[in-house]
Amino acid sequence: MIAAHRDDAFDVEDVQRPRRHVLVFYGVGGIGKTTLSRQISAHLTDPESGPEHWAPVDVNLGRLVPVRIDLSKQNAVGIETVLLAVRLAVAELGVPMAAFDLAFLRYWEQCHPGDPLEDHLRRHTVLNRYGGAGRLRAQLESTLGDVAAAVALPGTVGLLAGQGLRAVVRALRERRRAARALAGCRRLPDLLESDPDQETLSYYAHLLAWDLKQLPEGKTATPVILLDTFEDVGDRTNRELERLIQRVVWLMPNALFVITGRNRLQWDDPSLEGQLDWAGPAVWPQLVPGASEDPRQRRVGYLSQIDAEHYLRRRLTLEDRPLMDVPTRRTLITRSGGLPLYLDMAVMRFLDLHERTGHAPAMDEFDHEFPALVARIFRDLPAEERTVLRSVSLLDSFSVELATAAAGLGRDAAALRLADRPFVDVTPGAQWPYRLHELVRSAIRDTDTSSDDRWSPDDWQRAAQRAFDALGRDFARHGRGPGRQALLGCLRQGLRLARDYDLELGWLGDAARAYVRDFVWEPLDGGIGDEPDTPAAALGETLVVVAARQRRHRALTAEKLRAILATDLLPPDLEELPRYFLAECDRELGDLRASLEGMRDVAARGGALAPDAARGILHLTRRLGHFSEAIALAEELGDAGKRDRAIGEILWSQGAIAPACASFTQARDLALNSGLDGEAGLCQAYLAFASAFQDRGRSIQQIERAADMLAGTHARFAELQVGNARLLLDAGRADNLPDRAAALVASAVENGLSSCAAYARLAACFHAAIRGSAELMDAARSQLRESVHGDEFAYLMEISYFMTNENVPSSLPKARWIDGDMRTRARWRRLVTERRAELGLDGGS
Repeated sequence: MIAAHRDDAFDVEDVQRPRRHVLVFYGVGGIGKTTLSRQISAHLTDPESGPEHWAPVDVNLGRLVPVRIDLSKQNAVGIETVLLAVRLAVAELGVPMAAFDLAFLRYWEQCHPGDPLEDHLRRHTVLNRYGGAGRLRAQLESTLGDVAAAVALPGTVGLLAGQGLRAVVRALRERRRAARALAGCRRLPDLLESDPDQETLSYYAHLLAWDLKQLPEGKTATPVILLDTFEDVGDRTNRELERLIQRVVWLMPNALFVITGRNRLQWDDPSLEGQLDWAGPAVWPQLVPGASEDPRQRRVGYLSQIDAEHYLRRRLTLEDRPLMDVPTRRTLITRSGGLPLYLDMAVMRFLDLHERTGHAPAMDEFDHEFPALVARIFRDLPAEERTVLRSVSLLDSFSVELATAAAGLGRDAAALRLADRPFVDVTPGAQWPYRLHELVRSAIRDTDTSSDDRWSPDDWQRAAQRAFDALGRDFARHGRGPGRQALLGCLRQGLRLARDYDLELGWLGDAARAYVRDFVWEPLDGGIGDEPDTPAAALGETLVVVAARQRRHRALTAEKLRAILATDLLPPDLEELPRYFLAECDRELGDLRASLEGMRDVAARGGALAPDAARGILHLTRRLGHFSEAIALAEELGDAGKRDRAIGEILWSQGAIAPACASFTQARDLALNSGLDGEAGLCQAYLAFASAFQDRGRSIQQIERAADMLAGTHARFAELQVGNARLLLDAGRADNLPDRAAALVASAVENGLSSCAAYARLAACFHAAIRGSAELMDAARSQLRESVHGDEFAYLMEISYFMTNENVPSSLPKARWIDGDMRTRARWRRLVTERRAELGLDGGS
């Protein structure tokens, strides 16, 4: 920045160019922003001061003139004080600021008649600390004398007030050319013509910037203006002082402004046009979120564990040793979440107890919730903003619109202000980008018992209902769209609100059905309990259990679902959810009778899962090898019942690989076009599996695509099916295939996925048939028999005999093949001989 404004092309009078000379540090109270501001000022004044790890000031930057201004309300700082403080600081350069000084003297004469400037500087507590009043007086007198000479007034004009000053200004007005010649500042005459008030005064910053640009070599300097406690400049509704200060910043592009405060600087927000002179990302490009070029806005985040430890050790000492023991410090640091305000209160409470008892209290001896934390936070917030804060404490995350609706307000102003508070974390681009610091959130909900405007239980209940209804509107707008993040967010937050405040399920039923429709199983942790006692808790527990079945044994899932059904808490239209997935678990666990009964029950109800139940009945029929009946049922399913996938599952078992792949491809594309990514991933897994029997090149591509589509979906069955595809791809090639198959079987059994285990064992049989090894085949069939229970999966054992063209034992239940066992046998034998020919084994015989 300094190098840029020293360039000859830099024009200090260009008031249109975007500004890049503001550095902002903002963050929660107590984090050390004021300390940082003071240390920067001290370090620039004396490079030997400041923290040891700070680098020395770069000599190439030239002379830096720091001036630190505390804008806190108790200091009653206005635009006049700001400009005077800066002028006092640059007085140490020993050079008059002709343009600024002349205009300022006129302002002072008009607005402070009878009050000498030097006396005012001595009386003013804030300005007096800067010193330099004598130097400033001498420079002002010099300016006035030079101007008098320039306009050829008789005598010497050395007075700072009265007739002398008015005569000089009058002469300059009459001789505008002389005024320009005096300084070369083209805006000086216009500013001298303007009525001197605070509005006009703020524009004088331009004159001071121009004067600094004219400094001779050896006298040049860059002011570093540190504005601290910037949150006290305005309350986000009255920005008058902020507007004047922003004008000063804009008009002094050859100074560096370091602004510290609790709130993010909003000057990059174009909606503030009209309240501020310059607003938007085009004019303040380095203040926008995500800007990477310095200087820019930097959030001074919460304390790291190391910083928090350092703070507690240094804050409490006795004989140069930490007063607080290590376990207590660690516990407080963990509970604080990096919030310095919490640590400060913990220290005060610790000291209070220590003084009373004479010993260091243990962690369990003092209250760690600190209701005062709420009071300190609320102290800075107007009433509407407190309402919004309490409302959003009910939510994991929120948007401005959601916060406004939950608070029951008619406009967004309070929510917009809250969103910029430093205890609100931001995730740009998220549906609900804002999140309260967890400690602040819990403190508001759990310890807000003493504030004057605290909420009653009914207030919290009404706010929960408003938030729930607003989430429902978000679900209606976004929850059924592409992607699932909106759906998941609505479900997680809606389930918790409905459970905690015993709300009617409402839109949650549709959201739950949308969640299971795509068969993608992102976890829904949501804090759901193990023993549901409300309809919302029962629904939440159902979804959690159904999703978790991808990562646990099906027997555990079945037990949980039976327990949920036994509570009789779910309304009739939602009972199909646990009933359907219980029937699925029973099928995977080999209890086909119970599974068939459950599927028929769900199908008869005619609800959202009726088509899936019809397909479940088909699956059971297929597992029993009743393929002629299964194909007829599949034709009746339609797209909602995933007809093409069901047909593909039947056709591959007939050895009809090409038609099966065509069906799986059709099913995948239909799912993708419908936005059903989970279903599309499952179809792709089946396509990879079926193609691996025959076409190596195509299979490699399909396996890779399946892996990509399933990434992050938590679809365990589909993942294992891709593993089976890899086994089939390497059948006849990999010596270790039986061991790999055994490992996949173990994983499938661990998850209660009996069909995946059976298909892995069939892959081992395919490998043995290709190798032509009776020993390998005996071992593979021995393993496959463990999957056969009566008629269930007996058809896979029959296929193993088709592969080797052996007679099927009479004791084995026979499948009802679609076009007879002879044609089916021929297709399976052909798959083996083709692979043998590909590998050059016995000429493919």
